[in-house]
Amino acid sequence: MKNHLLSNFNEIVIEKPVDKIIQQIRELISSGQLKPGDKLPSERMMSERFCIGRASVRDAVRKLEFYGILKTLPQSGTIVASLGRVALDGLITDILKLEKRDFRSLVETRILLETNAAELAAERRTEDDILTIANALIQYKRALLKNQPAIEEDLLFHLKIADASQNSVLTSLMLIITPEILHYFTKHGVCGKESSKVALKQHEIILDHIVNKNIEEVGEAVREHLKDISEYVQALKSEHS
Repeated sequence: MKNHLLSNFNEIVIEKPVDKIIQQIRELISSGQLKPGDKLPSERMMSERFCIGRASVRDAVRKLEFYGILKTLPQSGTIVASLGRVALDGLITDILKLEKRDFRSLVETRILLETNAAELAAERRTEDDILTIANALIQYKRALLKNQPAIEEDLLFHLKIADASQNSVLTSLMLIITPEILHYFTKHGVCGKESSKVALKQHEIILDHIVNKNIEEVGEAVREHLKDISEYVQALKSEHS
């Protein structure tokens, strides 16, 4: 007989050292003890204070940099970034607590953001924007040639397009939503080597449309680029309905 009491028990989630470090830094920022422009202690000092290996401290700092909460400046160390990004980052806690059936909504939001960002980029981009996006594409291609996951390079390409839209809110929202989606699909093996090759070609097409100011075409290209993940989450939702 099935034990119905089992449903009353919750899964025990063991926090990783990196997550604990991130939580402490976030709390210090939220409480105002760490303000924009404040410099963090050195990696060695934080490692000693946390009683945790320097590798964990390094990973935590990198993740917070990835989200735009921290920023490392040459010869200046790691500082707290602007309040705008920090405030928006608070949304990520709620976003990541979405149930699996709601993951589709998160992906749909990404598609809307990236489509609009690309269309605005095609309309407003400068010559400097084109160079920046092209350089991001080169980094992405190099990572693929080295058989690396290229998660950050993929994100960078799309963020540079968002920057070219001249809409800072779009960039900030994408910075919150997109990294976790990319990590999710990598973790679950949704994007294999063949899909990476296809993605590279699609990136090239998107850039070409931005260069030529093809607003409608670039929107369609982005939707085509994100079609596979859209179909994946719809199938995921069907499994859990």
